[in-house]
Amino acid sequence: MNNKFLVSGASSLIAVVVLASSATAQTSAAQPPLIQGPTIPGMCILSVNQAISTSTVGQYVSSRMNQIVAQVKAELQPEDTAISNDSRALQAARASLDSATFQSRAAALETRVNALRQKADLRQKEVQATEQKALNRIAQELDPIARQLYQQKHCSILIDKGSVMIGSPDMDITTQAVAGLNARIQQFAFDREHLDTAASSTGR
Repeated sequence: MNNKFLVSGASSLIAVVVLASSATAQTSAAQPPLIQGPTIPGMCILSVNQAISTSTVGQYVSSRMNQIVAQVKAELQPEDTAISNDSRALQAARASLDSATFQSRAAALETRVNALRQKADLRQKEVQATEQKALNRIAQELDPIARQLYQQKHCSILIDKGSVMIGSPDMDITTQAVAGLNARIQQFAFDREHLDTAASSTGR
């Protein structure tokens, strides 16, 4: 077990989706610049993901999540290493052990493997829950800023940039939203969620 679940993106704040291959990018680079049509009155565009990920608080959360992931790895690694070492030792001693002894030790080792796997799965869920809770906090801070910009820009509709393929920069209020978010909050304290403790409290 290599704790690969922690490398699969639990600590990344916003997943970046690459929509074009390098060949497509080269083709796009050769294309003439887009000629924007007239701005649509009342239509505003906001990239929530971009606002969160590029804001000071968003970058702080990303850094803090990296620390939490490192702590989880440090917690799991010693037992992972011990199990690997004991497994190799058992295999090396197999020829000198009778069948019953070998099976007993193998069963005990498998019990440890299962326990570590369950613990790793729990930690993965805790990391994910921690990140989601932190992102929700930023989204709550962003909401009144978006509402204020909505009124200041006299918007009639606010569309998430993620659902728009191409849009006029004149209708995009993301930069202003980031500035407002930076002025409102830069960081907040948070630690890893403990779902095992929450489950125990619920079960009482």
